[in-house]
Amino acid sequence: MEAGRLLVSLDPELVRIILLSLRVTGTALFFSTLIGIPLGAWLGHRRFFGRRLIIAFLYTGMGLPPVVVGLVIYLLLSHSGPLGSLSWLFTPRAMILAQIVISLPQVAGFTMAAVMGVDPALRQQVLALGATERQATFAVLVEARLGVLVSIVAGFGAIISEVGAVMLVGGNIKDSTRVLTTAIVLQTRQGNFDAAIALGLVLIGIAFFVNLAMLKLQGGSIES
Repeated sequence: MEAGRLLVSLDPELVRIILLSLRVTGTALFFSTLIGIPLGAWLGHRRFFGRRLIIAFLYTGMGLPPVVVGLVIYLLLSHSGPLGSLSWLFTPRAMILAQIVISLPQVAGFTMAAVMGVDPALRQQVLALGATERQATFAVLVEARLGVLVSIVAGFGAIISEVGAVMLVGGNIKDSTRVLTTAIVLQTRQGNFDAAIALGLVLIGIAFFVNLAMLKLQGGSIES
């Protein structure tokens, strides 16, 4: 009941946490998509020396523990680290960077799999009709659009529910770097289960509506 009250009354602190979570995850997913889809498409249809090695690194990244990513980003951004001059540690920028590292392999990997599943003859036909390499790649991506959407959903799912990395590099600072997952951990530790449940419901709701939107983009329906 208290969780419902917090949600209905739009508690100011709860709203700040939700907005920051959406901003951090949305920004990270945008850059992951911007880089990951072209990278996945390139790996999906190109054959070159060292391709297997790059794919091996990509698959490793897909299974990399988020807390390890957080540790590496923390060391890079610490005052004694090579990127310490940026002063990003314990800021939303550090959290966005960590989430990009986590979600990028997901987006690129699933996009690559989707592109590899497209009939190679399609690309050859498009090129034969006078299309450029870029246009041919775009045509393949259109054909593999369902798999590409799945890659975006996978990237989103990998970071919206992530807690270890953002806790390390963000510090879970009130009104600054506290997001849904870190707030749930904090409220649970403090015994504030009403707030923790409210935050959990919001997190589940966001994930549900994002996946529902992706389903609509796929052209599917709830009935099907």
